[in-house]
Amino acid sequence: MPALDTLLSLLIPTLILLHLYVAPFTKVEESFNIQAAHDILTYGIPNKNVSVALRNYDHFKFPGPVPRTFVGAVVLAGASRPVISLLGLLGGQRQVAVRAVLGLSNACALLAYRNGVTRAFGRTTGNWYLLIHASQFHLMYYASRTLPNMFAFCLSTLALRNFLPVPSTTSTTSKRHKLSIYLLTITGIVFRSEVAILLATQVGYLLMQRRISLLREVIPAGLAGTIVGLLVTVPVDSFFWQKTPLWPELAGFYFNAINGKSSNWGTSPWWTYFGNAIPRLVMNPVAGQVCLPLAVALKPTRKASLDILIPLSIFVGIYSLLPHKEWRFVIYALPGLTAVAAVGANWVWTRRTKSIVYRFLSLALIASTLASVGVSLGMLAISSLNYPGAEALEKVHRLTLGSKDIVHVHLDAMTCMTGVTRFMQMPPQRLLRYDKTDDERKLMYPSFWDKFDYVLAERPEKVIGAWEVVDQVDGYAGVRLLHPGESRSGEVENGMPRKPTAERGGNGRESNLASLWASLESLARSKITRGWWVEIQMEPKIMILKKQRGSDYAVAGD
Repeated sequence: MPALDTLLSLLIPTLILLHLYVAPFTKVEESFNIQAAHDILTYGIPNKNVSVALRNYDHFKFPGPVPRTFVGAVVLAGASRPVISLLGLLGGQRQVAVRAVLGLSNACALLAYRNGVTRAFGRTTGNWYLLIHASQFHLMYYASRTLPNMFAFCLSTLALRNFLPVPSTTSTTSKRHKLSIYLLTITGIVFRSEVAILLATQVGYLLMQRRISLLREVIPAGLAGTIVGLLVTVPVDSFFWQKTPLWPELAGFYFNAINGKSSNWGTSPWWTYFGNAIPRLVMNPVAGQVCLPLAVALKPTRKASLDILIPLSIFVGIYSLLPHKEWRFVIYALPGLTAVAAVGANWVWTRRTKSIVYRFLSLALIASTLASVGVSLGMLAISSLNYPGAEALEKVHRLTLGSKDIVHVHLDAMTCMTGVTRFMQMPPQRLLRYDKTDDERKLMYPSFWDKFDYVLAERPEKVIGAWEVVDQVDGYAGVRLLHPGESRSGEVENGMPRKPTAERGGNGRESNLASLWASLESLARSKITRGWWVEIQMEPKIMILKKQRGSDYAVAGD
């Protein structure tokens, strides 16, 4: 059924772009690459007075604890520039274009992996692979986000595709193995050093099974990848950081692993990846807890499944020894885990007419996949409410539209961490000037605040001077399960919940989603859930303060 295959192939890029459209803003952990892409697109790559010209770049003003590679940002800026120029995109539209390039690159990598799954296990397995991925929130949501891990994910997925048990000649298999080692080596050197562990577990597993040659495949491909990776990252990053020589991933590895600084960001138990992160990544309960174990248990699919799972499990196990854990550090294992789950799903689905057990499991698999998609979309709606800083800056732009005077705006740390990027700042001709000072000593002087017309602040009581709160932006504050007959406020009128109203927040994105959620509530509680519902709770996050010229001295929080 070529039409079905094509439709399912379009599902992954469509969902990635949908997640990008609903949540176009970024957070602080994505900031380096998105700011770097902006600066390359805006200022270009200087070829004279380099050290002076690069001072306009964000990373010189906010360098961070360790340097990051510019390689991904250079590629994104170069790939998105033709689209931006052709469509005449401006401001935040350029940010969406940059993220779309990364998202579609990861979509292509997933489709390439799907083709490998199809060749190894059949067309139906390949289709289930896509359907299971489509129900995974984290992958669809983060595929377009400029985390270093998502650059690495694209290359590692392409590399791991060549380790799938695809029928081929010995010569072709050898070439595929060398390509995988080459790509994983480059990925580890340029983007994320933990990929070296993934490379070691994959190669070590094949060496133990005598399916790869150390001298003819591993060493040549590893050396080539090392040379190419270093020739790419060292010159590029030495140039942009104006430090010679500089290898960012080595500096990051030394800072986090050798000096143990990663623990400063929190620690988790050793079992976190296996017991929490991976189940959340897979998300689909029947696929992860029934189909995946089934593929391992069944003799016809056991060997191929274990060949995929064992190296990935060892990788996750080794990485579990580090105290600081985040799901994105092991996301490279997700395509392989999903492939094995798809093998089990195919086994169940193709036997649905042969016994009542398989018929029941098939129905459960369909229900689980649909439910996971629904939960994923709900999580998307909630996650889009986590960017009050971006919403607040957009409101300031509307408030100052048409101003003939220069408007000075201060953005506090919370504002900058929740959606504000250079892409969102207006060009100089709009007469807006932005300040991101976070030095606590400077913030204590009344004279510091005198120059600003607007302040975006999480805690207005810290803003010194005479200010008026002209607006606020609410953000996500949790969810609450509503029982039948219980209204959103926790009160009951005549035994029935009161008619829901949208949360406050003006005309912003959070208000639009709240209105949609409120509309769905009335329909679902009366027709589907028998009164049960999940309330999205909002709370004030960012206050928009306007300077009161000529007023008596006061503090904004008074």
